[in-house]
Amino acid sequence: MTTFTEKPTAITPNRELQSDEYFNETNHLIYCSKCNTPRQCRHELQGKVLIPSIRCKCQQEIFEQEEAQRKLHEKQMEIEHLKTSGLQDKSLYDYTFAKDNGSNPEMKLAHNYVSNWEEMKANASGLLIWGDVGTGKSFFAGCIANALLEKGVPVLMTNFSRILNTLTGMHFEDRNQFIHSLNRYSLLIIDDLGIERNSDFALEQVFNVIDSRYRSKKPLIITTNLTLSELNNAADIAHKRIYDRILERCVPIRINNRNIRQDNATANLKKTKKILLDNHTSNQS
Repeated sequence: MTTFTEKPTAITPNRELQSDEYFNETNHLIYCSKCNTPRQCRHELQGKVLIPSIRCKCQQEIFEQEEAQRKLHEKQMEIEHLKTSGLQDKSLYDYTFAKDNGSNPEMKLAHNYVSNWEEMKANASGLLIWGDVGTGKSFFAGCIANALLEKGVPVLMTNFSRILNTLTGMHFEDRNQFIHSLNRYSLLIIDDLGIERNSDFALEQVFNVIDSRYRSKKPLIITTNLTLSELNNAADIAHKRIYDRILERCVPIRINNRNIRQDNATANLKKTKKILLDNHTSNQS
């Protein structure tokens, strides 16, 4: 009598293999031939066996690299958007710690403000940066602005002349809405307090901006050519109520530096003169 032995049914992959894959006969899953890790896994659900695809080790590494690049690109786009919104004067883009020439010893305080930003923010701690014309007050504030913007912190650096130009001609409700919108920024920097026009309307709007920021309990940085004595001894009530709110929340920092603008102007003149003289000499030879 002839006996027949039943040949076991071969288990095959549930999909076509790619050129860099092989079928593991032990666990019946598809593997990557490069890193030898599975590209499938096995799950049981309600009595059914499911074999979904997964990333092997090398696929996961590529995915993580691409994801990191995507997040970096998104972060860069976010920072660029914040800078476009927050640095209304394009020259402010150059006010960075990397471009500090070390001539101002007070710059260490700007570094410290950025390093301790979370605490500054929590305490609504601002700065009042004062000193003579051209000593680097705007650069000091701009370095803080750019450093925080690079960290993804919304910062607006503007001045009262620009704010007043925007407010002029607005209806009352629109003015209030605009002033309130300034508090969307985690840090508001107002450059050159005191150079704006001194009309009743201007003083009222300056107060409204400062008071709104004061009530928002968010940090404010002010730069000014006014002396601390002038700020502490305002000539009238209109100025006093503005300065009092600033002095309550903003730590005074005097920038007692050389006149950087004069130094830069002198250097530029020397450079230009040298170019002109060199060209004149070469033309004569």
